[in-house]
Amino acid sequence: MLLLYGNNLAGDLPWTIFNISSLTVLNLQMNELSGILPNDPCYLLPQLEILAISENHIHGEIPQSLSSCRKLQVLSMSKNELSGRLPRDIWNLSSLQELYLEKMNLTGLRHWNSPSLEGLLLGDNQFSGTIPSTISNASQLTVLDLGHNMFSGNVPLVVENLHQLQYFSIEENHITNDPSANELSLLTSLSKCKNLKMVILASNPFNTVLPNLLDVGNKSSSLEILYARDCHFKGSIPSGISNFNNLISLDLNQNNFSGSLPGTLGHLLRLQGLFVHNNKIEGSIPNTLCYLRDLSELHLEDNKLSGSIPSCFGNISSLRKIYLGSNLFTSTVPLGFWNNKDVLELDLSSNFLSGTLSSEIGNMHNMVYLNLSGNQFSGEIPYTIGQLQNLLNLSLSSNRLQGPIPQSFGSLISLQALDLSNNSLSGGIPKSMEKLKDLVHLNLSFNDLSGKIPNGGPFAKFSMESFMGNKELCGASRFHVMECKEGKGKPRNIAIFLKYVLPSLVSVVVVAVLLVWLLTFWKRNKKREPRAEDSLDVALKRISYYEILGATENFDESNLIGRGSFSSVFKGTFVDGVIAAIKVFNLDVQDSVRSFDVECQVLRNIRHRNLVKVITSCSNIDFRALILEYMPNGNLDKWLYSHNYFLDIYQRLGIMLDVANALEYLHHGHSFPVVHCDLKPGNILLDENMVAHVGDFGIAKLLEKDKATKQTKTMGTVGYMAPEYGCAGIISSMGDVYSFGILLMEVFTRRKPTDKMFQGDFTIRRWVCDSLPDAIMEIVDSNLVTREEGAGQEIEECFLMVMRLAMECTSDFPEERISMEDAI
Repeated sequence: MLLLYGNNLAGDLPWTIFNISSLTVLNLQMNELSGILPNDPCYLLPQLEILAISENHIHGEIPQSLSSCRKLQVLSMSKNELSGRLPRDIWNLSSLQELYLEKMNLTGLRHWNSPSLEGLLLGDNQFSGTIPSTISNASQLTVLDLGHNMFSGNVPLVVENLHQLQYFSIEENHITNDPSANELSLLTSLSKCKNLKMVILASNPFNTVLPNLLDVGNKSSSLEILYARDCHFKGSIPSGISNFNNLISLDLNQNNFSGSLPGTLGHLLRLQGLFVHNNKIEGSIPNTLCYLRDLSELHLEDNKLSGSIPSCFGNISSLRKIYLGSNLFTSTVPLGFWNNKDVLELDLSSNFLSGTLSSEIGNMHNMVYLNLSGNQFSGEIPYTIGQLQNLLNLSLSSNRLQGPIPQSFGSLISLQALDLSNNSLSGGIPKSMEKLKDLVHLNLSFNDLSGKIPNGGPFAKFSMESFMGNKELCGASRFHVMECKEGKGKPRNIAIFLKYVLPSLVSVVVVAVLLVWLLTFWKRNKKREPRAEDSLDVALKRISYYEILGATENFDESNLIGRGSFSSVFKGTFVDGVIAAIKVFNLDVQDSVRSFDVECQVLRNIRHRNLVKVITSCSNIDFRALILEYMPNGNLDKWLYSHNYFLDIYQRLGIMLDVANALEYLHHGHSFPVVHCDLKPGNILLDENMVAHVGDFGIAKLLEKDKATKQTKTMGTVGYMAPEYGCAGIISSMGDVYSFGILLMEVFTRRKPTDKMFQGDFTIRRWVCDSLPDAIMEIVDSNLVTREEGAGQEIEECFLMVMRLAMECTSDFPEERISMEDAI
């Protein structure tokens, strides 16, 4: 016996070892040896029972004479540089029990004639062709691993003759299920292997419905693990899957399953892991899942599940990971859900959950990951959240939360990432958060926070991105906020009174007086019909024509920002120092008055951080103008196509996320849907922080609450219009989704949809589609690659995902497009 493994031996394989004729065990694994094997090792070592040379740099072919090693029981050659074919007669080794050939460059696999073979591991090679049917000759085989090769065609169904088989893997090959073969299915055949414990089918293009591969009539009491992720399965998950009643782990993620979750999953009483994410499952979660008292991981994210979350999940004490994000769940989170003190990871993000966050959330003491972002939670953040002292990552962003950040956040001593952005949180940032030494990522942007940004602890390394969109914050100059006036503040009680109580009292008095005045006015004028401008007059202060004339220096060309079909936009500086964008409508152009009325009607009823804000208006018989929030960084078109400007990939992603948020609000955020109808780079404006705001609602349409479409004769911009809009004038929120998808393509390729290269049927969408996935880097904006050296792989992965999203947004038929909620 010679054991020299793991000693960092280097150089050529020492041939002198093969002169020890009585040697029974030779183990040279995990060294740096190179060279080739002798032509006749078994002649030199006739007594050899174990030959182990794995994890070296040995190259060349496996000697054909190796099959003459009649006493060889274990042959381990994995992770070398061997190539060529396996010796034809290696299966004649009647003593061979274990064979390890992983991660080599072998290309042939033919005869199987070893009835005594017990373990066959041929994974991570480059075997191709079909799997030979003579595999059934190895009747004693317990382990069959053919994963990570290039096998194709059908698996020979003679595997059912492998009665001792316990482990079967064909992961990451090109195995298909050809119905023309007129054979029984693979899993039907495998189900006859009564000792089978583990089946791995992952990452093969079966492209079929699961019942065709699963004989649900055959019970298998032995099968414990079934991995069938990324197999292109479609149709429904068969209810008969419960016949595998000893399953411990079931992985069906990243397929095309539709329909509902079968209630019979609740019969798999030993199940510990259920992975059905990234499918198209609909309906509600069956309550029978609560029977699974051993369930540890539940992954149902990225489906179309709806309804409410079962409260009984709080009673499954074994649950450690619950992922339900990116579905369509509504209602509130049931109170009993927070009873489970042992949950480690919880993701309910990107649903439609509402209500307040229960103080019972503090029960989940062991939680390390909590993501409730992208819902409609309201009210205040419960103080008890500070009891989650093991929490590493917390996201409550994009909800409707109000009130202060609790002081108890300072008790989240393990926290590494915190995102509270896009809410309506007010008050100051608790100084107690300076104690969060491990906090690396912080996002408090777009709230109503005020006061001083702390300096100590982790705040010393944060930048302006963590705090932008909070106009009342003050602090260090690097945060791009106003300077704090130390020592000049009023006593706290007086400050609170002046800031919160006094304005409320004044508001009540003003509202009361206004109501009395309106009531009197209504009585005097009850016969008069109100006009669109009347509502605008009440909400907005008027500015006179002469004030606008002075602010724009008599509409001097030097103040001209842009010009459109119905209007021109000027930069105006008023006498009080306020800078605004003044949109002057050309009343000589047909439909310009209608365009003004539409913008007034839309802008007076909507308000969102990513929409251009209307300040006031000026309207008389001969002049119409809107006074809008000024955007110092101009429009997106300038930043894409002017050589003096450049947007990196993060800025482009941020801008498109801002646009998506604006559209999501227009389509779903208030009582009536608004369709923009003219989404393009020129109508996306950028403020001083490069936050995007969607503007120009001149041809927007307001839909009735119970109607999803409307017909119009007003056309948008060529290249960005959806097919049904351009051909028949039919508009809907799905038309905006289409424009958003085109905009995604343009922003990341820097190619206009009207570019001269796009003619006839060859559109920007066809160009992107033809490039997916392998040629995707050929169409990306070259500036992104040349200016961000070393980030090529990151850009490629990001770009690929973005373009796939763009394709989903631009399907030819509206009903096939995703909504803006799903796009976000």
